[in-house]
Amino acid sequence: MRFDFFRRQESRGSAAPSQAPAAHEPDASGYVTYAQLLDAGKRVMGYRLAWRPASPDNAADAVAQFKALMSCAGKHLNDPKAGWALGRTLLFVDVTAESILTGELQLLPAENVVLCVGLDLLMNEELRAIVLFLREQGFHFMLCGADALPQDEELRGLVTHFDVGAGDRALVERLRAEARPGRPPLQLIVTRISEWDDFDAAAAQHLEVFVDGPRLQPGEDDAPKNGALQPASMLIVQLMQMIQRNQDVREIEAVLKRDAALTYRLLRYINSPAIGAGVEIHSMRHAVTMLGYAPLFRWLSVLLAMSNAKASPPFMMKKAVMRGRFVELMGKGMLPASDADNLFVVGMFSLIDRLLGVPMREVLGKVQLSEAVHQAILAREGAYGPFLALAESCEEDGVRAASLAEALFMSADQVNAAHLSALAWAQDLGPAEAA
Repeated sequence: MRFDFFRRQESRGSAAPSQAPAAHEPDASGYVTYAQLLDAGKRVMGYRLAWRPASPDNAADAVAQFKALMSCAGKHLNDPKAGWALGRTLLFVDVTAESILTGELQLLPAENVVLCVGLDLLMNEELRAIVLFLREQGFHFMLCGADALPQDEELRGLVTHFDVGAGDRALVERLRAEARPGRPPLQLIVTRISEWDDFDAAAAQHLEVFVDGPRLQPGEDDAPKNGALQPASMLIVQLMQMIQRNQDVREIEAVLKRDAALTYRLLRYINSPAIGAGVEIHSMRHAVTMLGYAPLFRWLSVLLAMSNAKASPPFMMKKAVMRGRFVELMGKGMLPASDADNLFVVGMFSLIDRLLGVPMREVLGKVQLSEAVHQAILAREGAYGPFLALAESCEEDGVRAASLAEALFMSADQVNAAHLSALAWAQDLGPAEAA
């Protein structure tokens, strides 16, 4: 079966959303936002993408905005040569009876995409052939807003994921009882929680949970309650202080040798594809020769953020790494190249108190950062502060993204490119590598 509207575009580079809209076309520009899908161990299993119009008065309809989102995701996450940038991580996208007909879905790898649909779409006889074709291609389907699976066996077999709302126990038990022998288990996903206690209740039922919104951004109350830096963290802070003082590399090596595991983890990071030094590095001295002190300071900040792995949730460590990269990429071309490492540290350290369970001012008191970095982290001010504020807006709901980007003279395309590139980059340099 063949549908012309699913034909791949000749060139991804010609996707409409990456170009300025023609005078007669509605403006579909906007900002990518997302919710994280977490398993019971708070590991990131997927992202649910959404599109925040650049202006509330945006004239583009929902289909045009959907096309813009798919084109943006396809351009930055599905490289023709390198392939899918998010590895095994799934991408969830909301589709309607109108948007499911768009060819932009073909810009994404079917096996990595879950289409979130309502029961009315699934039951639409005019769309049945299209829905079946998409499932045949490999797309998954999450049924949303329903209290039961379709009675139609063919449609029931299409549903791979089910939105269980706030995780009603009776609904969860009924769906699990209806499991068909020989079929893959239905993935049950909680999509509505307002507090972290709700997450714990869902995790106890072995459900995956979508987490988004300002109320669910972990704050001081959600941080591990350690009260003081752990020994591993203190050693990393000591190394960072030595680098800031430009101490001899032999003295730094002597301190590093106190912890063989830390040496291994640092060298593993330096040799990771995300850095791409081109030559395998075997010692601290070699690392300084190849990279210099500033990049080493940057990667020590990554290790510091991950040094309390027993208490910090994996998704928060990934979020810190991703935010650092996001802030850095937005500043690229806007600020001198020498500011790149500072921008990265600003993004990383903006979450360091929540990762370490130590007040921000105490951490900053031990790691002597520049005044510009302090201003950004504590007040979102100075040369770096606006970039951090913009990153935070995109991570939450994108409400302030347009005004913050305009103040930095950045286009929505530039911000989205940095955001999705950071999302992909964090896959290579995630918490698992710190284990």
